[in-house]
Amino acid sequence: MSLKNKVPPPLVTLIFGLIIFYSTELIPSVSFKYQALIATIILILGIVVMLFAILTFRRLQTTINPLQPDKATSLATSGVFELSRNPMYLGMLLILMAISLASGAIASLFILPAFITYISFFQILPEEQAMRELFPDHYDDYCKKVRRWI
Repeated sequence: MSLKNKVPPPLVTLIFGLIIFYSTELIPSVSFKYQALIATIILILGIVVMLFAILTFRRLQTTINPLQPDKATSLATSGVFELSRNPMYLGMLLILMAISLASGAIASLFILPAFITYISFFQILPEEQAMRELFPDHYDDYCKKVRRWI
């Protein structure tokens, strides 16, 4: 049984966020001037990136469900999708970075790469396979122009 596309990415993000937040109980944290301000800016950026991606999906009238990428009716390549092939996951990563900064969690140096690895393997790779099958003439060209994350 494949674990691919079984756990909704927002739930994965929540779990990683809680791990980051509570890691400060086990591993010392850091603090610095403007920490909350920088975290807030990154949080807002992450939310905005995700909202623009959602609006693009809605405009194209295609699925936003990451557990069923094979239901996509259009290939999103405009707007934030010109900067990242996965702006939703980029937004989630930015939110986790904001939590990391706000909490000062040093463990984030290991937890954030673990999130990237998990999302890449269990979510992005299966989605890319589905996009290649659904849009064989366009997806590879799109991949040559736009990077996976940023």
